[in-house]
Amino acid sequence: MSDEKNISYESYEILADEYFTYIDEKPYNADYERPGTLSLLPDVTGKKVLDAGCAAGWYTKWLLDHEAEVTAIDFSPNMIEMTKKRVGDQATILLANLNDPLNFDNKSFDLIISSLVLHYLKDWEQIMGEFNRILRPSGHLVFSVHHPFMDFQYFKRENYFATELLQDEWTTHSGKVKVQFYRRPLNKIIAPVLEHGFILENLIEPMPTEKFKVKSPRNYEKLCNNPQFLFLRARKIKASY
Repeated sequence: MSDEKNISYESYEILADEYFTYIDEKPYNADYERPGTLSLLPDVTGKKVLDAGCAAGWYTKWLLDHEAEVTAIDFSPNMIEMTKKRVGDQATILLANLNDPLNFDNKSFDLIISSLVLHYLKDWEQIMGEFNRILRPSGHLVFSVHHPFMDFQYFKRENYFATELLQDEWTTHSGKVKVQFYRRPLNKIIAPVLEHGFILENLIEPMPTEKFKVKSPRNYEKLCNNPQFLFLRARKIKASY
């Protein structure tokens, strides 16, 4: 395993309890990312859904509460344990790395949801091909990622069009934790989706909610002028395998 994978793995092993205990009510998650992602979801009742990068299982629980049949995957054993702690045996919860081929049959799912995960992957070609393969015809892919403008501006990069590994440090209840992820231009986010048999149905840059404003007025004003995340919904139109 490379150093960059080691950092990501170790970081999220540390962050698992933080995600389970604290992140549900943090404004960037509860009042910005989740409303954006949920606004793009089709009706999930009775659908087979893959929560790709489930973290501590918030979306897994939401999907179950809305009568979906859920499979949740993550590369962190501690995150897997947090998801099991949240939902018990109501979902199929598996250890899996999105950098590797997925151990699912062709056309297994009606919907894939991936919340703030894909910017941790350098190569999107394999994962988009795998998402296409395991989705049924007309199945949907809904995901959120770091907004390319935010990463470019915040980290003061010189070349917007580069795909590059960045490192940040998060302050948590357990102390400071180093995290790594990739920034890439907008075209490198959209092109792999289109090239692997999807049509882009929606792309949004939503405003934070009023609840966010109550919790964090200063950050609310910041988000109203500087996007943090990007949200997309794509539909499978042809097989790419």
